[in-house]
Amino acid sequence: MKVTHSSLITFALLLIQLSGTSGGKILVFPLDGSHWVNMKVLIEELHAKGHEVTVIRTSDSWYITEKSPLYASVTLPRPNGFEEHLEKSLSRQLEIRLQNKPRSSWSRFWTRMQVQEVVVDQFSLFHKGMSEMVVQMFEDENLLKSLHEAKYDVVLTDPGIGGGAMLARRLQVPLVFNVRWTIQGEAHLLIAPSPLSYVPFTATEFTDKMTFIQRVSNVVGYILGMYTMSCITEPHYKPLVKKYFGPDVDYSTFFLDADIWLMRNDFIFEFPRPTMPNIVYMGGFQCKPPKPLPADLEEFVQSSGDHGVIVMTLGTLVGKLPQDVAEEIAAAFAQLPQKVVWRNMGQKPANLGNNTLMVDWLPQKDLLGHPKTRVFVTHGGTNSVQEAIYHGVAVVGLPLFFDQPENLSRIRAKGGAVIVDIALLDRHMFAEALKAALYDSSYRENMQTLSRLHRDQPVKPLDQAVFWIEYVMRHKGAPHLKTESYKMSWFVYNSVDVIAALLAAVFLITFTFISIVRLVWRIIFVGKKVKNE
Repeated sequence: MKVTHSSLITFALLLIQLSGTSGGKILVFPLDGSHWVNMKVLIEELHAKGHEVTVIRTSDSWYITEKSPLYASVTLPRPNGFEEHLEKSLSRQLEIRLQNKPRSSWSRFWTRMQVQEVVVDQFSLFHKGMSEMVVQMFEDENLLKSLHEAKYDVVLTDPGIGGGAMLARRLQVPLVFNVRWTIQGEAHLLIAPSPLSYVPFTATEFTDKMTFIQRVSNVVGYILGMYTMSCITEPHYKPLVKKYFGPDVDYSTFFLDADIWLMRNDFIFEFPRPTMPNIVYMGGFQCKPPKPLPADLEEFVQSSGDHGVIVMTLGTLVGKLPQDVAEEIAAAFAQLPQKVVWRNMGQKPANLGNNTLMVDWLPQKDLLGHPKTRVFVTHGGTNSVQEAIYHGVAVVGLPLFFDQPENLSRIRAKGGAVIVDIALLDRHMFAEALKAALYDSSYRENMQTLSRLHRDQPVKPLDQAVFWIEYVMRHKGAPHLKTESYKMSWFVYNSVDVIAALLAAVFLITFTFISIVRLVWRIIFVGKKVKNE
């Protein structure tokens, strides 16, 4: 094949262009724990595309290592031992639920109030520690100078903490959220129109089809929930906003000023609702096709024959359950012909069946994608629920904390899950739930339908997320996608002032009209009467 002179020139110019291309500089302010698991997926992809990533971490971080081939790190001291407090808090929540069996509406309400008190204390302490860390960071002139001089193109953060948004504002750098929850509640409720007539508030476990009583509960739950969130966060962050950014900066909007919101869900999982142009949905972005299992685990899975396998894990925060609960779960598993792979770091139950393999760690994504897997027993964390959808596996839910009951209730509403209250769990109830998910084909069929819907996208969620991060970097932000609504007070946003002005105008016109009519009436009829007399 003859190569023309012009083709060589074009090829040379292309090589020069490619060699001159360089990645951007990204500063990541993550939230540790399970949130880091999905933030790391983004970091891996950004690193693979040639971007230079720096991660801010704490000295006692659980999962965010100081040394990594993916990123450079900036390590800050942790003002308090939050990890230890979190473990105690989660244990206390579980203890309350197991001690107070919800036999009636009143007992369920009382249990929820006790758990809520523990949650409020826990998150208040967490945000107190985060605010102290922000103070240390902002008071460290050398650190701030180095961050300024690095000239980052974007700050990528989890708005479940307040430090990332404050740092982006301090550095005057565009901001991208890796988000589902924020320090002020569920993200949609803060920036998108959210009619409570069909948008269920977090923790109500309602669907978008509510009865009148449910709509009343939804409104009350929204008012109390948003007030509680403000009480947890405002005392810690509001003084910092005033101190470092001035008294004229509105705290309520400070943490909403992101260029792009990368939303960790989608409308396969979410109920249809209004959204905004700078919300990008990337539900299931961490999901990947399964890799081969380790040889010993593959041998165990294959030994299940036609019965298949049940996979059980309760996420990163819960390695073990109280022993009496574990005994009941083990007894239920022992009744089944299926093989079970169970992540349980606690003491081996006395009645553990020969069909159950108990492990300290398991490759969750690879097991869920295995053709032998029939049911996934999960706590209902966002990552786990989305991976179950991606692989089309029926779910038995054991919700424990935070958003887990809400997540599982949505899968149940879509026909893919059976939910068991851990406070009422015994071997018979748990076995019945497992059998329902195993032998009622509708659960698996519904999850496979959700899987097909989720996979039928023109662009993969991870590619979508990376594109929009790079979009913000290329254009130095995305102000044209942000609405003015987040800068408005509730009074203005809901046009209360306009309605009041219109009502006043109607009242004035009506009053004037009535006054004129009365005046005319008096002139014509009263004057005529006086004249006749």
